[in-house]
Amino acid sequence: MTELAYSAAAERNKQAILTVLRTFLPPRGVALEIACGTGQHVAWFGANLPQWTWEPTDLKADLFPDIMVRIGEARLGNVLPPRLLNVLGEAWRIEREDPDLIYCANMLHIAPWSCCAGLMRGAARHLAAGGRLVTYGPCLEDDVSTSEGNLKFDAALRDENPDWGIRRREAVEQVAHAAGLQLVARHAMPANNLLLVWERAD
Repeated sequence: MTELAYSAAAERNKQAILTVLRTFLPPRGVALEIACGTGQHVAWFGANLPQWTWEPTDLKADLFPDIMVRIGEARLGNVLPPRLLNVLGEAWRIEREDPDLIYCANMLHIAPWSCCAGLMRGAARHLAAGGRLVTYGPCLEDDVSTSEGNLKFDAALRDENPDWGIRRREAVEQVAHAAGLQLVARHAMPANNLLLVWERAD
C-alpha cells in the first residue's frame, strides 16, 4: 500500500492552530482552505470542528488523491473534495460561496510576492460579512527580534528561488490594507511562526 504524502511540520502544528481557531470561530460555518498541501490540516480541522464545512484547494492537483484517502479514512462528510484554485485568478471558482473563514498556512514564503496580493484581494472579494482570513507561517517583524533559525530558513528559501522568502508582517499588512483588509489579531505560535487574523476594514 502506498504511503500518503506527509508533512512533519503540519502534524506538529495542527493542534496548536486548532486551539487558536477555537478561540474566535463561531460554532458552525463554511471554511475555504488555500494551499491545502497534504490535507493534514483540513482533515484534522474537519474532524475536530464537525459543524464546519471545509473546502480544501491548491494550485496543483498532485496530492488530491491522498487528500481524498484521508477524508475517506476519517469518514469526514463535512470536508469537500479538493479543488484547483490559483489565488492570482480574478475569479475564484469555489463550491461554497461567501466562506466565513479563509485559511492559508505556509504559502506566502514559498510563493511569489504577487500571491500575497492575490490572496488578500480574493479574501476581500469572497469572505462572508463578518468573515475572517487566517494566515499562518513564519514572519519577520520590524520591532521583534528574529530567530537565527528563521534567518537561515529565509536565506535557504531565497537561494532555492529568488521569488520566495519569509515575508515582513508590515509589508503584508500594507498589501492587505490596499485590498480592504485589516489585521485584527496576532498570535505568536510555536517554532517562530505567527497566526494572523484579518477582517474587512469596513
